[in-house]
Amino acid sequence: MALHFSAEEFADRQKRAIAQMVERELGGLLMFRQESMYYLTGYDSFGYVFFQCLYLGADGRMMLLTRSPDLRQARHTSVIEDIRVWVDGPEVNPARALREILAEFGCKGQPLGVEYDAYGLTARNGRLLDSALSGFCTLTDASDLVNRLRMIKSPAELVYVRKAAELADRALDEVHRLAGPGADEGEILAAMQGAIFAGGGDYPGNEFIIGSGHDALLCRYKSGRRKLDAEDQLTLEWAGVYRHYHAALMRTIPIGRVTRRHQEMHQVAVEAMQACTAALKPDHPIGEVFDAYAKTCDAAGMRAHRLNATGYSLGATFAPNWMDWPMFYRGNPVPTQPNMVCFLHMILMDSESGIAMCPGHTVVVTGTGCETLSAYPLDLVVK
Repeated sequence: MALHFSAEEFADRQKRAIAQMVERELGGLLMFRQESMYYLTGYDSFGYVFFQCLYLGADGRMMLLTRSPDLRQARHTSVIEDIRVWVDGPEVNPARALREILAEFGCKGQPLGVEYDAYGLTARNGRLLDSALSGFCTLTDASDLVNRLRMIKSPAELVYVRKAAELADRALDEVHRLAGPGADEGEILAAMQGAIFAGGGDYPGNEFIIGSGHDALLCRYKSGRRKLDAEDQLTLEWAGVYRHYHAALMRTIPIGRVTRRHQEMHQVAVEAMQACTAALKPDHPIGEVFDAYAKTCDAAGMRAHRLNATGYSLGATFAPNWMDWPMFYRGNPVPTQPNMVCFLHMILMDSESGIAMCPGHTVVVTGTGCETLSAYPLDLVVK
């Protein structure tokens, strides 16, 4: 079996999830997030694009309802023993099949938690679920239950996170090797992803972000490649990925020469990173990290150039993105805890001058502060 953790670790995770269910007075949990399935059982698939549900009862019973292509996938990659298959058809309603299984498990009249906040549960499938279980049991949104457990990484998980950080650094090695006047964005991307694959890594939860010229001010992937001008700028955001665990990095690299505006923005971004790192302490609300970013940028006259969030948790995530819960924005009350893994990005984008500066790196929270996982400093590199 292709398991990345011990059976004991999976059993402990399931035990803690059940304890949370009991505390919330839930008889069971219906999971549609692939991250939850992977975390609790090792199940590794992109089959969540169809109706797929992992049930965990407060009594410890577990069942996966999926399609036939994922039957062997689940057997090979997970500790799930009870795997049921719904059959494709023009009028098929897999939610009804789920209701029959839940009746078999004695769930009628029970309060059940549901991961409604899941890419694996489309609005249409959510309606099918609600309709099929109406009058059968009471459904409660429990989208955060497993997320809160996943937020704190175990020692075994941190081994994979550190490996992901090493792969992210290997990708940055390739950026430094190739970036410069005339360099092709496509060749840079190919070398970055190739370095991660060659190191035993995985596909990321979303595309690597790359943009030069005015596109360096974008923080989303867009289709289309170009070659760098003699004087240019290149913004990159990527993640090393190992066993689906992500460690992200972000950089803006001036090409040919560095402008005074690049230097000014870089200084502010580095100061903001220092302030955010100092604010990222155990038992403090993570909203204080955003406050540190905003205060630093605003005091330097760059309020118009910053964003309204400055990072997020990282972990084992699946497409369509690697952003995990929770996010660093104003007023977020979630307390920082040791062994959280967080991506901090100090994004500054000046649309008036056309200049970007976006340094970022991944940290792990310790008992007193946080540790940067990349071996690279945030120095301004010009190519």
